[in-house]
Amino acid sequence: MTNFAAFYTAWSDQLQQLLRQLCSAPKPPTTQDHLHLLNHLVDKLLSHYSEYYRVKAAAAERDVLDIFAAPWASSFEKSLHWIAGWRPTTVFHLVYTESSILFESHIVDILRGVRTGDLGDLSPTQFRRVSELQCETVKEENAITDELSEWQHSVSDLMGASGDVDEMIGRLVPVVRKADELRLRTVKRVVELLSPQQAIEFLIAAAELQLGIREWGVDQDRP
Repeated sequence: MTNFAAFYTAWSDQLQQLLRQLCSAPKPPTTQDHLHLLNHLVDKLLSHYSEYYRVKAAAAERDVLDIFAAPWASSFEKSLHWIAGWRPTTVFHLVYTESSILFESHIVDILRGVRTGDLGDLSPTQFRRVSELQCETVKEENAITDELSEWQHSVSDLMGASGDVDEMIGRLVPVVRKADELRLRTVKRVVELLSPQQAIEFLIAAAELQLGIREWGVDQDRP
């Protein structure tokens, strides 16, 4: 087991603990203390994600191919990877899906004019800003994909010319870094568009998806 593999296992266990804290948080917040608690939990989880990408960046500097191979991930997890991790645009599918589910469950209250304050109660302004952010993210995601494609096309030229293989592989590091920066930035920017309660619900859905995929994948990989 590599150092990053051990870190990832411990990090996932901590994510599970944070998820339990998010699920037990007061929703909706009815006091100022509740609101402070929700904001604290949001900051705590975002810091947890930031720590993951900080350690991953250092690991990529040491061995970027190991990051791509991701021996700590299940086969199912790796089948969903885009440049050594999840696609940033997955965030928007998650927001829309959770919003739709909650909207349908509260449709009677909403028609009566009762505001629920959850992800199913996104305002038109929030929907517009999420849509604008999605368009920006798609462009950035495509640009990074193009950068990886250029690297892949250059490999045959370098190998044929007996080029510097270490230098060639090293050019993958900034590609992974840009992808990870986009992943983290997208989560943070979506959270900024949401109320504390909505942010908590979004982060719960994101953590449950990530941990659920990991658990199912590990079960499938068992002999």
